[in-house]
Amino acid sequence: MMSGFHGFFSLGSIFGALAVTLLLFLGLTPFQSILLVVALMIVALIPTTPHFWQHTRNSSDEPMFVLPRGWVIFLGLLCFVMFMTEGAMLDWSALFLATERGVSNHQAGIGYAVFSIAMTIGRLTGDRIISIMGRFKVLLLGSLCASIGVILLVNVESLWAAGIGFIMTGFGASNLVPIMFSAAGNQTAMPANLAIASVTTLGYAGILAGPALIGFIAQLSSLSVALSCVAVSLLLVTASARAVTR
Repeated sequence: MMSGFHGFFSLGSIFGALAVTLLLFLGLTPFQSILLVVALMIVALIPTTPHFWQHTRNSSDEPMFVLPRGWVIFLGLLCFVMFMTEGAMLDWSALFLATERGVSNHQAGIGYAVFSIAMTIGRLTGDRIISIMGRFKVLLLGSLCASIGVILLVNVESLWAAGIGFIMTGFGASNLVPIMFSAAGNQTAMPANLAIASVTTLGYAGILAGPALIGFIAQLSSLSVALSCVAVSLLLVTASARAVTR
């Protein structure tokens, strides 16, 4: 069930990438495209806003916030790597295709769309895949597949190779975060709700700070080197597969 829920997040990513690509193709500037997307988001949020204010009083003695500790920190760091990978595809794949592979600006977003489609398919079928293969094999092979995909994208100068790389990265990474969230809920170092919140916070730090870190590395060397660092970091998840799923 966890993978299926995450699949709808990826569906939003697909729609966003394709929609902005279409807007750029129609002649809008990136700034105009973003303004239009933000306006549509505001319109969509207006009818749901009253529900955001509804809440129930917390009657338990558990604190509302605690610092992560022990195993939860490690799971959070692994989630940081996975969200950083997704952030790298979101923020840097179009620039990579435009500058390193000669793709036109209005077509460069296709790379992220392909990544998102592969991730969505992986997540919507992920619960079935995990039930057949088990969490360990999915985490081990998925992270390895994602790492190889990034390596293929960076090192083989072919648009076909880039497309295969995006597919491998998206499909390989699709079910890893849901498995880590489940592991956070099953650990005993912290209450499950606080552990999942901590792991989620550390994970989303990866999608915010990760692309900035990639940009810093790219400034010192090149974007290819920076993305190669993402591939190497994914191997940390591969090496941790047994520990996470024990």
